Amino acid sequence: MNAPSPTLPDPAGATPVMAQFFEAKARQPDALVFFRMGDFYELFFEDAEKAAAALSIT
Repeated sequence: MNAPSPTLPDPAGATPVMAQFFEAKARQPDALVFFRMGDFYELFFEDAEKAAAALSIT
């Protein structure tokens, strides 16, 4: 049995970065999608929540 697909906000009017995120997440719905933002990597929405829980961070 597959896990339910993540619930994402409506991508209408998304910034360019968020549009890239939505596109990447649509291609890889079961993966955690990391985005490099300058010197850091960012996770968004449910990906951030899953990573925080796995790493025991906030």
